[in-house]
Amino acid sequence: MDNQRTLLFAALAFVSVLIWQAWQKDYVLPPEAPVVAEQASGNTGTQQADIPKTSGSNSAPNISGLSDQSAQNASQGQIISVITDVYNLEINTKGGGISQLQLLEYPEEKGKDARVQLLNENAPKIFVVESGLVSEAGESPNHHAIWSTTQNKYALQDETLRVPLTWRTADGVLVTKTYVFTKGSYKIDVETQVKNAGTNSWSAREYLQLKRNDFTEKKANSFIYTYTGGVLYTDEEKYQKIDYDDMQDENLDVKAVGGWAGMIQHYFGVAWVPEKENQYSYYTKAIDGGLFVIGAYSPSKTVAAGETGTFNSVLYAGPKLQDQLAATAPGLELMVDYGKLTIIAEPIFWLLSFYHDFVGNWGVAIILVTLTIKALFFKLSEKSYKSMAHMKIVQPRIVAMKEKFGDDKQKLNQAMMELYKTEKINPLGGCFPILIQIPVFIALYWTLLESVEMRQAPFALWIDNISAADPYFILPVIYGITMFLQQRLNPAPVDPMQKKMMQLLPIMFTGFFAFFPAGLVLYWIVNNVLTIAQQTFIMKRIEAGKDK
Repeated sequence: MDNQRTLLFAALAFVSVLIWQAWQKDYVLPPEAPVVAEQASGNTGTQQADIPKTSGSNSAPNISGLSDQSAQNASQGQIISVITDVYNLEINTKGGGISQLQLLEYPEEKGKDARVQLLNENAPKIFVVESGLVSEAGESPNHHAIWSTTQNKYALQDETLRVPLTWRTADGVLVTKTYVFTKGSYKIDVETQVKNAGTNSWSAREYLQLKRNDFTEKKANSFIYTYTGGVLYTDEEKYQKIDYDDMQDENLDVKAVGGWAGMIQHYFGVAWVPEKENQYSYYTKAIDGGLFVIGAYSPSKTVAAGETGTFNSVLYAGPKLQDQLAATAPGLELMVDYGKLTIIAEPIFWLLSFYHDFVGNWGVAIILVTLTIKALFFKLSEKSYKSMAHMKIVQPRIVAMKEKFGDDKQKLNQAMMELYKTEKINPLGGCFPILIQIPVFIALYWTLLESVEMRQAPFALWIDNISAADPYFILPVIYGITMFLQQRLNPAPVDPMQKKMMQLLPIMFTGFFAFFPAGLVLYWIVNNVLTIAQQTFIMKRIEAGKDK
């Protein structure tokens, strides 16, 4: 098997992967679920269904006993507006959860005023943060209870902002849930304090959960598939994806000390991080109305009369910034989903960030990383290109052999093997170095695709967003030209059918790359230009007899 055949198969395999991903997105991913009116109203059946069953029985915990305060307005809540340097969000006193959250530093579209709406309690996209306490007996402040607040507007003025909510029972149990926001951070501390001023002990479990429907964010490129759904991390099982089909098929029930549970989408994610010292039970469920839940609940904690108990947890809601994710919880940086090649992709991202810190331009950083990767694989590439150069030199002799032996494949192969032996050519010499580099190229692809740092980042001239396709298709055309020129340096396939397919590849890839993010196309252009330069240099040396 010659080098061209291997390259052809590799190219076709790459194209096939792209087509498969597009097909998965368009035809396999679940369609947008219809929204039922009950979702907004919070009917009793839904209330029972979306609260975790923390006891060993098959019945849900008792949530029937609402406080007098809650009973006054069981279907309404007050909206608390909170503005920080990175958030514009709303907290609903009914449930005390975050019902709306905008990311102020991330526009929906470049140059537009609208900001990314990460959390939203209204259709078509339903994605909310919920938490509460569940008591095995008696009333408790779950995420359907009514909380109290002293003010309905908060704004970050200093380094931190505290937003408290309170709930109390008639017999003296006071629960205070406090959201703590920090300047410049997407980490939100959630402190829940239970002060028992009654005469009897009071026990409850804390639960933390995310709820959303299977709404998929609109993407500019249907050829790029990124995961949207649940994720779970524990020390035992590490990072796991739990998609909506998994939640529909089976309710997760995993106990672990530490860890976290979240839901992610392209560039952004939300995760609950419980207290790492205690064993939490992680769970999932699918409920009526096309809603899916992932969360965790704590062991039961008893607060004696006259005592105070606390639950502490962390909520991360925002862009998948690796430095902030890693600082928030162990393994949380894996929300940046590089797939199976994370071990290679992470160093590539570090290198991209390193160059960006110096040049201040992600497009230039991509060029520098491409140069670095090319330098690292220089010797491997050199062996491959030398083999191709030698093959190109003897190509006319192979064509003559084919004409001489016609359809006698056995004699043709014997003559070719004798030629390779005489000229000291390894027909596979150009294949293995290329195959070794493929994992690196794929890892770089996912690094550029998944890194939110490059979202809407400008490069130069007409390319003002490297995460979007070239609006004038100039880069894809340049890529097609460089691919054509690179092919001219390689030995042409002997088989006429292969030759025609190889000639079509630059056109095919130009068409595909017309819809790819400009940053990815930029990488391939630079890579092709460097390859052409290296191959040309090697070919001239071999033709001059200076290199064997």
